[in-house]
Amino acid sequence: MKLVSDPAIANKIRKMNQRVRWEDPLIVERNIDQTRLVLEDGQTDNNSEFSFLVVGDSGSGKHRGHNPQRQVAELMLPHHNESRFMLHTGDVIYLVGSSEYYQQNFIQPYREFLVGTEHSKQIAYDQMIFKLPVLPVLGNHDYYNLPILLSLASLTTLPIRHLLRSRLDLDVGLHGSGTGDAYARAFLDYLKAFKLPGELASHLDEYYTAKTDTGRCLLYQPGQFTRLPNRYYTFRYSGIDFFALDSNTFNDPPPLPKTKEGEANRKLLEKRREDFEQEKLEIIENSSKLRPENPSEADQLDDFHAKMSQIEELIVDIDKQLATNKTTLTDIEQLDWLKQRLIASWNNSEVRGRVIYFHHPPYVTEATKWQQAQTLMVRDRLRGVLDAVAKEIGSLTQGRPLVDLVLNGHAHCLEHLETMDTGHADSHIHWVVCGGSGFSLRRQRIEGADLMEENRLVARSHLFIGRSGQGSQKRRPYSGLRIDVKGDGQPKFIIRPLIAEWYQRQWHNRELEPLIIKNQ
Repeated sequence: MKLVSDPAIANKIRKMNQRVRWEDPLIVERNIDQTRLVLEDGQTDNNSEFSFLVVGDSGSGKHRGHNPQRQVAELMLPHHNESRFMLHTGDVIYLVGSSEYYQQNFIQPYREFLVGTEHSKQIAYDQMIFKLPVLPVLGNHDYYNLPILLSLASLTTLPIRHLLRSRLDLDVGLHGSGTGDAYARAFLDYLKAFKLPGELASHLDEYYTAKTDTGRCLLYQPGQFTRLPNRYYTFRYSGIDFFALDSNTFNDPPPLPKTKEGEANRKLLEKRREDFEQEKLEIIENSSKLRPENPSEADQLDDFHAKMSQIEELIVDIDKQLATNKTTLTDIEQLDWLKQRLIASWNNSEVRGRVIYFHHPPYVTEATKWQQAQTLMVRDRLRGVLDAVAKEIGSLTQGRPLVDLVLNGHAHCLEHLETMDTGHADSHIHWVVCGGSGFSLRRQRIEGADLMEENRLVARSHLFIGRSGQGSQKRRPYSGLRIDVKGDGQPKFIIRPLIAEWYQRQWHNRELEPLIIKNQ
């Protein structure tokens, strides 16, 4: 029984391009840059120091009476007035990015971010306007579809439908994301909707008025017009360039080689997949015996829920490797865009720092993600871009890393890693995984904090906050971040973890020492 279906990369790119009318003649003739926005909040020129918030992998349901992402959102409320925007590292809506769950899994938990807070239950998912800017990227769950057989089962009263909803509470509705359509309608400037003559031209002339060195672009106006121009985009705030990427289109691993070793690996992967499917059936059977009204059994259901989602992601990763007769597609256009924009950023004296954020972490020690094929492919693709940038700009960096900070999600934890000398231009970069803001948390791998490649130490984890303990001592620390940017010149990033821990059926707020990042 397959719970999710991951569309092909070519379909993701094609459909997203259609939704924003990528390079439509009316857009081209106006010299509009569809990958850029200007955030007009009246504050960017006042002070080089500012703060922003970060969450990721938040879009979960009620968790049997307690709502982790609402707890994290409430921890952020005292920081709203001091923060200029919130970044979201993806997986806005579980399990399959469905529009059905935006009200429960996004609008209600983050209602204070929205215009119309007092009437938040009447806000449609495709009509959201943000008071505090929310700037997300797509996660894999935001692209997922519901397999046709499960979709049909969802329309009936079959036992599997009842089980999935009333026992495991997996947030599986009548349909999936529509290959990211729900996300696009919720957050992107959905230009495809303009059908009548003159509508698109009028809209472009009203909202794409910001002037930049790459042409006109979308003007993001908090409280008025809060759409994003594209699935990947960039913006500059107080001299810091932010690059938001769609890693779902450059994470495809190559097919297994048709060699003796390749065939051996295929058999191993097929056996692993078979074992995972058997484990899912056992989880369904065992969960059907539990009573949600019993506190200890409700916790067990949470654990089963987490395990089921974890297994499903592992199966998706295996399926990507097992795919036969496929041509591995990589979103070269996006990667080349990143390369050119980073080069331009380093050649601009007004830019003093760079932050990249996207969903799949290239470096992570969370037990289920650290050696996934997708993880290693994203690492390889990003390295290729940074190597090309380093070659182009030469000594401009004066010893600084090419990027000050990389923010990711996908791994359900909070983690701070630093790359060592990797032999590539991703050396000595700080990587922060913020993927524990609401959905089931995961543990750190038993192999420890050091990541190796062919006997070379390539990264070290300095902090890991995730699931720990057993039985009644199990701890679930959900997290978000406040990041303060300090200094007039080369920036210093002070990262403040905001943690709400579910422990022994109660919430406990934890305080950690801030992480201080300053690249010399």
